[in-house]
Amino acid sequence: MEIPTGEAAKELIDASSFIWNHFLGFAGTMSLKCAVQLGIPDAIDRHGGPITLPELADALSVHPAKTLHLRRLMRTLAHLGFFVKQTSEADGEETYHLATVSKYLLKNQATGMAPGLLLGLDPEWVAPWHSLGDSLRREEPTPFHTVFGKSCWELMAHRPDMNERFNESMACDAHLVMKVVVNEYGHVFKGLSSLVDIGGSTGTVAKAIAKAFPHVRCTTFDLPHVIESATRDASINYVGGDMFEHVPPADAVFLKWILHDWSDEDCVKILMRCKEAIPMVGGKVILIDIVVNPNSPSRESTKLQYLFDMNMMVICEGREREEHEWKKIFKDAGFTSYKITPALGLRSIIELYP
Repeated sequence: MEIPTGEAAKELIDASSFIWNHFLGFAGTMSLKCAVQLGIPDAIDRHGGPITLPELADALSVHPAKTLHLRRLMRTLAHLGFFVKQTSEADGEETYHLATVSKYLLKNQATGMAPGLLLGLDPEWVAPWHSLGDSLRREEPTPFHTVFGKSCWELMAHRPDMNERFNESMACDAHLVMKVVVNEYGHVFKGLSSLVDIGGSTGTVAKAIAKAFPHVRCTTFDLPHVIESATRDASINYVGGDMFEHVPPADAVFLKWILHDWSDEDCVKILMRCKEAIPMVGGKVILIDIVVNPNSPSRESTKLQYLFDMNMMVICEGREREEHEWKKIFKDAGFTSYKITPALGLRSIIELYP
């Protein structure tokens, strides 16, 4: 093999670095998981200020022989932006404190991301990714089916532990999203007297809407086994059922991050049931979902939307869609018009009108 020189050598080095960066991307991911599992954000938060490495090691009960390992972990996570490292000019001692993003990794936070992160990086949940290539050559609809022989919904229906963790992660996301929706985009609920939240799980979305708009009667609608485990709130009506068969009637139907879990055909079926549930005059369906924009000026935003799409492909039969793909689904379900409001980072508020 000819040894490259000059620009060819630089191209080879740059290419190898690019590939290594993606190949070892999982190391950053698993380092983050380790930090959440150990409770590093919580330990720093409890300390009440910058914490030294020995203090952090003691708070986490790290084995004395592994203090250097902890330093290497913190150095990496600080470089990735999850913590802030400071070095004293006087004695060179390193201290760490929370970065803005790590505040959302604190456990027992209503708007925290720790539950979703730990579920998504659970060995069982990650296993289907290892079968992605094999799955492309097989009949099963997803790698999840290839590994478990059933859909993620069927598995969770028989795994209370996994179902609970999934509901907890969705509730945390709902707390975060609904704070923004009701405070900044409350106009989408104007004129409504009733609303049903499909796939509402423990009722987080319905509670947030009912609290912000007391005149709106809110119903949480989900599968019977989900509703049975929900903690009741007097301000919310809880109904168990199947969204493919029937949706309780209301002025509006709300679906937060539901349709991206399903195929185009299933989305049409769901939306047809939603259309039957709302009045032809004054009724609407409100979606919180991703609208992929391949021409977005933010390359990182589009990258993350594509990664979410890959996650859907591996875990369930859904997908993240561009506007023209959404438009076809809305038309096939019988809706006459829609409005998209990019409002939630990767996600948008979509209003559908019969």
